[in-house]
Amino acid sequence: MTAESVSRLVSSCADLALVVDAEGIVCDVASSLSSLSVENCQSWVGQPLVQTVTKDSRGKITALLRDAEANAAPRWRQVNQTNGSGADLLLSYCAVKVSDAGRTHALGRSVVFGRDLSAMSELQQKLVDAQQEALQDNWRLRDTQSRNRHLFQTASDGVLIIEAATQKVVEANPVALLLFGERSAKLIGSPFPVGLDQRDTQAVQTMLAAVRTSGKSESVRAQLGGVVLNFAGSMFRQEVGSLLVVRLTRTQGEVADAGGTSDVQAALLKLVQSSPDCVVVTDPDGQIVSANESFLELVHLTAESQVIGESLGRWLGRTGVELNVLLATLRQRGSIRLFPTSLRDDHGWATDIEISATLAHEGADTLLGFMIRDVSRRTSALTKGEKELPRSAGQLAELVGRVPMKDIVGETTDLIEQLCIEAALDLTRDNRAAAAEMLGLSRQSLYVKLRRFGMSDPLSDSEK
Repeated sequence: MTAESVSRLVSSCADLALVVDAEGIVCDVASSLSSLSVENCQSWVGQPLVQTVTKDSRGKITALLRDAEANAAPRWRQVNQTNGSGADLLLSYCAVKVSDAGRTHALGRSVVFGRDLSAMSELQQKLVDAQQEALQDNWRLRDTQSRNRHLFQTASDGVLIIEAATQKVVEANPVALLLFGERSAKLIGSPFPVGLDQRDTQAVQTMLAAVRTSGKSESVRAQLGGVVLNFAGSMFRQEVGSLLVVRLTRTQGEVADAGGTSDVQAALLKLVQSSPDCVVVTDPDGQIVSANESFLELVHLTAESQVIGESLGRWLGRTGVELNVLLATLRQRGSIRLFPTSLRDDHGWATDIEISATLAHEGADTLLGFMIRDVSRRTSALTKGEKELPRSAGQLAELVGRVPMKDIVGETTDLIEQLCIEAALDLTRDNRAAAAEMLGLSRQSLYVKLRRFGMSDPLSDSEK
């Protein structure tokens, strides 16, 4: 069988077939690709095949023809083929050497046949686009949940979330817990209403029944712990079932009573002072106005008077500029969340921390509030080299100042390799031979990397 006969045979099962001589010159072309014009294909005849592909694919063509000349086992290689009438085409090429003992001019010729991968490329791009869209939707959902959570926790009225079917309390905000006083410890999971006398209990039950029926109801007045409150309800539905929202507001007489407000403020102040997280209040220049016991313990001091009037920067950060960065961000944005740095005491001992801060106005004065959390236990794994690879640019940024840049670059390289291998295995449905070819690696190199990243199956490796 002649090379031309082989070319015609191959063209019937391939999208593109080329006859190439021993010097790599294209002798004949047969194409069934609608995206590749006949004139463009014929223009390749008489040219070296490596000149018809993009520069980044020429090395693959050279290796392809070299393997064919050596009668090596055929391998598919992905190549970007130039197309004079449009965008470059993504093709998968394979070459086989053919010869005809009766025709000396056929000696050394090879048939190169290719498959169009543009459909697979489009599917991959759609997958990437869908993943990015899903990621953006997820972030929008998380932002919405965060805002709702913030509104729930900072509401000036008491708010209860109640399961409609069982009428048990699912969640309560801080104001509601304060209103229930000693009963707040057992409030979550308890049937509602609780802590009311029989008459008020019946009134609230009637209100909740009306909410379940029509979705809304008039508010009712009831006394809780000696405080007269208005109970108002509404209902919203989720996939898991319906929930009732009960809002507890003080009556006008109670609002005018300064004593109740003072009690709440005193309780909040006590909570701040006993908080396990450090709470520091400063003036706009970072001079400490107040600090709780947790902060004093972290900097190994015994009295609040030892820190009042001092700059927070005395204990904050490694380079001395962290406080300036925090102050500038607060002036510009009004708040900052989870800023990673360290806190050092007067003896030089440093502790890894995260800072969340906000800016507040008290009359004509401006105060800055800093919530400081000790995360040294969380980050101790970093010093032992047992940390997992960071999964985002934000997590990489958190390592700056904790880990040398050389180590961060090395971990980033490992992360990229691991993600590429995972993607290749997903696309090939865990076919390691195909994944190795897709990544441009030998099988042995792929197995080495799989074992390195802890992704290998010892049994499957031994079988292969």
